[in-house]
Amino acid sequence: MTDSVTAALLVIGDEILSGRTKDKNIGYIADYLTAIGIDLCEVRVVADVEGDIAAAVNALRQRYTYLFTTGGIGPTHDDITADSVARAFGVPIDHDPRAVALLKERYQDHELTEARLRMARIPEGADLILNPISKAPGFRIGNVIVMAGVPSIMQAMLDLVAPTLRTGARMVVETIEAGSLGEGAYGDGLALVAKEHADVSIGSYPSFTSTGFNNQIVVRGKDPAAVARASEAVRALVVSLKSDRVPL
Repeated sequence: MTDSVTAALLVIGDEILSGRTKDKNIGYIADYLTAIGIDLCEVRVVADVEGDIAAAVNALRQRYTYLFTTGGIGPTHDDITADSVARAFGVPIDHDPRAVALLKERYQDHELTEARLRMARIPEGADLILNPISKAPGFRIGNVIVMAGVPSIMQAMLDLVAPTLRTGARMVVETIEAGSLGEGAYGDGLALVAKEHADVSIGSYPSFTSTGFNNQIVVRGKDPAAVARASEAVRALVVSLKSDRVPL
């Protein structure tokens, strides 16, 4: 397919905003979606506040092809993602017999406390996303895909749901090494190249490594021929500046 398929990611949890937990899912999901032809266009982080989560869900699910969420589907009182998504869709939520059955594969009846049964509360009309690690499922309702925040569980859920997603043209990426050539040296020329090749995205990324200062220029787009043309123009710019020995 050549059309654009877009997505947003909603990261849920006070612990992310406070810095107590360092998010490990954003980069993984971004790489994963890019590889299968889905453009991750926006990421938001929201606190454990039901109204705020519901508002973010409604805003993002209407704007993008898919909305992925991570976090807030565990057994404690502050795990309110399922309730918030039900509120966003205006549907009831209750213990889902399918989800209860999955939990019973891991827990004996006397171990199914009220806290653990919270993980079986699913909005009406949602499909379950299986959890091969700890059994407590995620779910999908409309274009909203609700996953765990624990990275290993999230990754397993994403693997299971990915084959069901509509995908578009995959991103083509070319990286041009500018080396020690500074952004100030090529900034004006790069702006002209970007203007002449408006059908691709061109970015400059400086870094400091163990061997010193280094710059990379990255060209991204979904038309391989357009990416190739822009990349050649960038390479020509870098070569000309290096041969002129432009200072940093």
